Amino acid sequence: MNIGQAAQASGVSAKMIRYYESIGLIPKTVRTEAGYRVYSDHDVHTLRFIRRARDLGFSVEQIADLVSLWQDRERASKDVKAIALEHVTLLERKIRELQEMASTLTHLARNCHGDTRPHCPILEELANDEAGQGHVKPDAKFGVLGKAPAR
Repeated sequence: MNIGQAAQASGVSAKMIRYYESIGLIPKTVRTEAGYRVYSDHDVHTLRFIRRARDLGFSVEQIADLVSLWQDRERASKDVKAIALEHVTLLERKIRELQEMASTLTHLARNCHGDTRPHCPILEELANDEAGQGHVKPDAKFGVLGKAPAR
């Protein structure tokens, strides 16, 4: 099958198939005399494997390791499990970071009047040079930012 057919059958775009081939994630394919790539059912199966791994958020490097392990019938399942658990740890950290971002933005939005006045704690926090050094803490005297508004 040609690259368009392989893309449709695997759910991976033709552009990504070419990229995966260029970085060695999938082997170089056979080409016709006219230079068109020809993909086998096995190639499509590998592309589906890669797509599912990408859907789970694995990096290209991790996917290369997983493809290698998948193709190695003598592999130890502990090696696959280690990659998966390492990825779970990373995902859980990202989830915590996203929850912290959502909490901070929710707090800032609650303290923004959202009216015609120019004062906006959201913009002030984004402009704060010390932002990102910890969590935003409300301050009774100065508002959300913990410092007097700039004049």
